[in-house]
Amino acid sequence: MTTTLGRTGLAVSRLGLGLAALGRPAYIDIGHASDLAGQTDVESLERVAHTVLDAAYAGGVRYFDAARSYGKAEAFLADWLRGRGLGPSDVTVGSKWGYTYTADWRVDAPVNEVKELSLANLRKQFAESSGLLGPNLRLYQIHSATLESGVLDDRGVIDELERLKHNGLFIGLTVTGTEQAETIHKALRVGIFDCVQATWNLLEPSAGPALADAHASGAGVIVKEALANGRLTARGDVAGLAEAAGAAGATPDALALAVVLAQPWADVVLSGASTVAEIESNLAALRLDPTADVVDRLAGTQEDPAVYWHTRAALPWN
Repeated sequence: MTTTLGRTGLAVSRLGLGLAALGRPAYIDIGHASDLAGQTDVESLERVAHTVLDAAYAGGVRYFDAARSYGKAEAFLADWLRGRGLGPSDVTVGSKWGYTYTADWRVDAPVNEVKELSLANLRKQFAESSGLLGPNLRLYQIHSATLESGVLDDRGVIDELERLKHNGLFIGLTVTGTEQAETIHKALRVGIFDCVQATWNLLEPSAGPALADAHASGAGVIVKEALANGRLTARGDVAGLAEAAGAAGATPDALALAVVLAQPWADVVLSGASTVAEIESNLAALRLDPTADVVDRLAGTQEDPAVYWHTRAALPWN
């Protein structure tokens, strides 16, 4: 199932694969440590990543999302593309700049990543990303832009992004936190962004109207954290989700993803799978069409955005 990513014209799959949990030994997804089952050395984790990438591609996934801060995700993805003979005409690849991975491959690192949305870091990290991904890199995104960061007011950054865009790269941003909607609207006023990526899920749907505005403007819309870092899976404890999934003949993750896929403004919804079983379960969402009754049953799962983001911030790296 494919679509076009807004005005970029890029062909993408409705379900994409984000590599946050596959490029480094620790992440905040619930159960991440058990998913990797000790396969955390670089060589073993690359094998795991390639196996999940193979399963995703076999299931029709054609959009892959990485970042400089995802450990070796870009390198793993680049090696996989090269090994399978895949290029820009076969898949669409997006990556992000703004965070630096600092954990040194430790699961118990006190600090896993450091944010710096400066012009110098943009130039440095773009050189690194493009050096690894080459012409496969089609979409380059600010990683977790916020109003507080000031990145959307930084003329040097905006001018550099415009230069990259002039040279044929599509430019996007990801947003985070309780002010996602406000950040999206400011980005639309800046006017250079081809794509917006935001968190939207059953627990935190507050960015929906802003994402609808972005879509209406012609921007592509990518949804991240559709499963709330594992909270909206069988491992989570969200009241009513398991029962609704059972009534729909689906797994909790597939139903939660299907609700996001059903949003008329969503072009790509990212899976954060770190095992073949997870990506195969996530892919089942493409075959679901949640009824209004099921969606109504799930309306009560919504949390206050401040509560949601506080809970997310407290999730342990594992």
